[in-house]
Amino acid sequence: MALTGKVAIVTGAARGIGQACAERLAREGAKVIVADRDEAGGERIAADIREDGGEAAFVSCDVSERLDVRNLLAATLETYDAIDLLVNNAGIIDDAPFLELSEAEFDRVLATNLKGAFLLGQAVARQMVSQVEAGAAPGAIVNMSSINAHFALPDHVAYSVSKGGLTQLTKAMALALAPHGIRVNAVAPGSILTPLLAEVAKDETMRRRILSRTPLGRLGRPEEIAGVVAFLLGEDAAYVTGETITADGGRMPLNYTVPVEKGGSP
Repeated sequence: MALTGKVAIVTGAARGIGQACAERLAREGAKVIVADRDEAGGERIAADIREDGGEAAFVSCDVSERLDVRNLLAATLETYDAIDLLVNNAGIIDDAPFLELSEAEFDRVLATNLKGAFLLGQAVARQMVSQVEAGAAPGAIVNMSSINAHFALPDHVAYSVSKGGLTQLTKAMALALAPHGIRVNAVAPGSILTPLLAEVAKDETMRRRILSRTPLGRLGRPEEIAGVVAFLLGEDAAYVTGETITADGGRMPLNYTVPVEKGGSP
């Protein structure tokens, strides 16, 4: 198991991509802190990991709150004594056209998606640096960006802006932490079959629209994104830092739409 003995924090881990990342890292041997605002969901995921033979604990955390971030670090160190890996996955989305988007909603989304990644990333990086100075191996961080860091959405403006900022934050963090051997990368998923998108894809028109911009002709699975995250956190990616890996079924190079068979599977 590639991550045996490593201590990992995964935020937004109560469902979707975060859940898949927590489960994958646990299967790779990591001790996982499942962090989320959803206490019931987070406790369930941590319990499921333990039942499957992994090691995990849940910590309630709103990454947009500095005190919550401090408490998350304290709880992690109290439980496992170190932090080796971080997956900054926690994120929320707005749902208003640009002309109707309120300042409060814009601030709310950026506070979680961008400021939260900064707060936790900085706090964890400080701990990783202290561990390196004490003789430990350098850690690694993965930020969860999005294809919408490149392709803007007029009715999800704050989300698009936050993910664009997260891509730049990843580059800046990577340069700042490279002297310590700490690597920072990002993953930019395309259309992934999370519970939220599964509901959207039930509508035939929406499903065909999504697939028309996806050359591989299907939605991605959270487990596929978790695989990319596990790679970036592991030794096989030891010379990779400051990069954003796009996992979108071929959407990035596409400048047209593709035909979609009626009634085809998502």
